[in-house]
Amino acid sequence: MLWHIDQASRVSLHEQIAACVRRAVTTGELSIGEPLPPATELAEALSVDRNTVLAAYRRLRAERVVDFRRGRGVRVTATAPATAPVEQAARQLIDIAHAHGYSKTEILGMIQELM
Repeated sequence: MLWHIDQASRVSLHEQIAACVRRAVTTGELSIGEPLPPATELAEALSVDRNTVLAAYRRLRAERVVDFRRGRGVRVTATAPATAPVEQAARQLIDIAHAHGYSKTEILGMIQELM
């Protein structure tokens, strides 16, 4: 499991971690019933505080993507939201940008700048 987070990003660390899990579930890297790394282990691997990982896991539990119980660890319980909303938003962005005369290079540059 190779996840990366950006310490300099405007997106909070716990949300970046949650996004990594959602994406792994969506792409099939993680399947229903599969355990996630213990918070301490993942925190060490990502060089973040254990509580940051726990915040991500709590958020995913609230979304019903994972479940955790004492002695069982954190396990995937459902599929993450499909990529359809992201693709739909990207298509909408492309349509708006093209309507305003932006090229592909300009659109990509704008996205990179915002990230």
